[in-house]
Amino acid sequence: MTPLVDNGTTLNPEELRKMNAYWRACNYLAAGMIYLRANPLLREPLKPEHIKNRLLGHWGSDPGQSFTWVHLNRLIKKYDLNVIYVSGPGHGAPATLANSYLEGHYSEIYPDRSQDEAGMLQFFRQFSFPGGIGSHCTPETPGSIHEGGELGYSLSHGFGAAFDNPDLIVTVVVGDGEAETGPLAISWHSNKFLNPIRDGAVLPILHLNGYKIANPTILARISHEELESLFRGYGYTPYFVEGDDPETMHQKMATTLEHCVLEIRAIQEKARSTGNPERPRWPMIVLRSPKGWTGPKEVGGHKVENFWRAHQVPVLDPVTNKTSLHIVEDWMRSYKPEELFDETGKLIPELLAMAPVGPRRITANPHANGGLLRKSLDLPRFEDYGVKISAHAKAMESPTAVLAIFLRDVMKKNMTSFRVFGPDETASNKLDGIYAASKKTWLADYFPEDADGTEIAPDGRVMEMLSEHTLEGWFEGYVLTGRHGLLSTYEAFVHVIDSMFNQHAKWLEKAKNELSWRAPVPSINILITSLVWRQDHNGFTHQDPGFLDVVTNKSPDVVRIYLPPDANCLLSVADHCLRSRDYINVIVADKQPHLVFLDMDAAVNHCTKGIGIWDWASTDDCVEPDVVMACAGDIATMEALAAVAILKEKFPALKIRFVNVVDLFRLMPEEEHPHGLSQRDFDSLFTKDKPVIFNFHSYASLIHKLAYRRTNHANFHVRGYKEKGNINTPFELAIINQVDRFDLCIDVIDRVPGLQATGAHVKDWLKNEIIDSLNYAHAEGIDKPEIRDWTWPE
Repeated sequence: MTPLVDNGTTLNPEELRKMNAYWRACNYLAAGMIYLRANPLLREPLKPEHIKNRLLGHWGSDPGQSFTWVHLNRLIKKYDLNVIYVSGPGHGAPATLANSYLEGHYSEIYPDRSQDEAGMLQFFRQFSFPGGIGSHCTPETPGSIHEGGELGYSLSHGFGAAFDNPDLIVTVVVGDGEAETGPLAISWHSNKFLNPIRDGAVLPILHLNGYKIANPTILARISHEELESLFRGYGYTPYFVEGDDPETMHQKMATTLEHCVLEIRAIQEKARSTGNPERPRWPMIVLRSPKGWTGPKEVGGHKVENFWRAHQVPVLDPVTNKTSLHIVEDWMRSYKPEELFDETGKLIPELLAMAPVGPRRITANPHANGGLLRKSLDLPRFEDYGVKISAHAKAMESPTAVLAIFLRDVMKKNMTSFRVFGPDETASNKLDGIYAASKKTWLADYFPEDADGTEIAPDGRVMEMLSEHTLEGWFEGYVLTGRHGLLSTYEAFVHVIDSMFNQHAKWLEKAKNELSWRAPVPSINILITSLVWRQDHNGFTHQDPGFLDVVTNKSPDVVRIYLPPDANCLLSVADHCLRSRDYINVIVADKQPHLVFLDMDAAVNHCTKGIGIWDWASTDDCVEPDVVMACAGDIATMEALAAVAILKEKFPALKIRFVNVVDLFRLMPEEEHPHGLSQRDFDSLFTKDKPVIFNFHSYASLIHKLAYRRTNHANFHVRGYKEKGNINTPFELAIINQVDRFDLCIDVIDRVPGLQATGAHVKDWLKNEIIDSLNYAHAEGIDKPEIRDWTWPE
């Protein structure tokens, strides 16, 4: 059984009185945010016109969260703790907002929401109101690094914040509804990756208030023994604070929370003094309190407090129902605001003194505005890691293997502020060169055979776990508190974090464009690899390049997509992304050996432009071309080049312009994206009326979406993945999706006036080549040698 904490009289009567009064003030503000548009201190009888016309917000978890916050404040002051707070319950912002307001930090950021009656009224009016703020802990909320719009990520964000922050305690309140999500369920295992020597601590508090929107919660309806066994099985020491009497609960929480903080300190001191990071059993708390605690017990004959009806707005019709209006008034007056706020509307001095001061205030902690702590990476010269070539498209190198050597030295130079994340695929993705700088973090058990290639260590900086959700959550928590990193994942399964990407993009858009007080944070860098065109053995299930479509739906101010065609271009792109701030950079680069098209100098110039003509592959020689051959992506580029080589041989007089795209958003108009090309530059590259054959890594429709407003869009013929595949050879897969060199040549013949008749014999030969290639693949299991070993014929 879990050791019992002495729940006696940790608080003396005066401490108890003040803490309970401060908690009442928090609850009063939370209720006021939901209901009031006038009469903020109830200095006159409550009238219908004082109530908001639309009642929005969630009350149920707020009292329990503020209860936790008040007790954290006591310990921050007593032990000079460095604490941030992550609110997991959905729509749980009123608690954080109320505490930020009482701490004074909210008024420092938003002076019109001052600590007086007029400011309190503005504070109430803004909540869930047009032109105001939402009911989640949005970026507008001081102290927040976790929006909470989608449930399941609070704990992984908390652990990400604790990594490499040895002095920080991250208190994560996990909602019991949130605890039913898959991402949250697996993130409990993050404790196996937290090193007590170099990292901070995470104190999870599972807030069991029993209900979701309209249903009981699973963890609230299992036995105490089963719940305790669950968390002991996860590797924690769980402590229980349960009840509904405020006085008793304050004493229990004060004792238990202090015990947990001292236990965390003891764990860290032991590990740091002995140098032994052996995985401890970190403490966690189960807080079981009534849903909607201290609110109305019953409304209209229906149970409210400690039932699902307290989840959102407990009393729905106070404007039109006098009985309901009286219930709201009695409820809010039960907090005795006249005892809490002075005649100006400011919290009385003895309660003001309950909060920490300066950056020790939870909502003013700089870790929750991580850009304030951000330091640029110390980056080596990426050019020094380039592949030296003597000719275009002759040498073969794995782009990610080349990148790994650069990342190895990035890590060596930044051993407290840079991590690499990936779901059990660092070696598979040819990034294992990083291990020369640091192994994979691991604090669970070791076996002797692990010494033979497992590459795990308690002080590793490569974060591997077979949960993309948890990895992305760690990464987001890490960058939002000011540090840097890169996440690599298989292309087909980056979709697992589609909605996480969406949430972070929305956070960045708000923070970057609307909140000058939020300092820029390092970018999220996502390396998509193990790409669609080289799924030789995984087959159809691993063929999905559609994440790029998801990315293009987000604000152009915060998303970037790069498709470096070779290893040297990947180095240039990676360096740029690691230096950037306030973006989500998506990099598409394969792990298999690919041709190196450009030397390092040319790669830097090309990536700097983001799009450009490759003169060495073109035949238009500064005159108007007959056709533009365009491409984006490694295999797409190789096949487009191979098509040009065939066309040069078969039609020597044909004028071809070869255009490669690295920065996908260059295709958009400059009015729609900061990286977009002007119309004049676009027309210069793609002409106003010539056929454009565009070979694309992903789904063809995306190119049309980006370029639909362009002058020559009607002449764009895009080839891309068509959702056709199986266990194919690389070239067979290209053929069945018609991104192969032969089909591209046919497209040119079909679309260039004059070739439709004269090119008939060549077209027939191309069709024969397609048939022969497919037959060879099915007979031999590999592609023909002239396909496998193709290089640019200079």
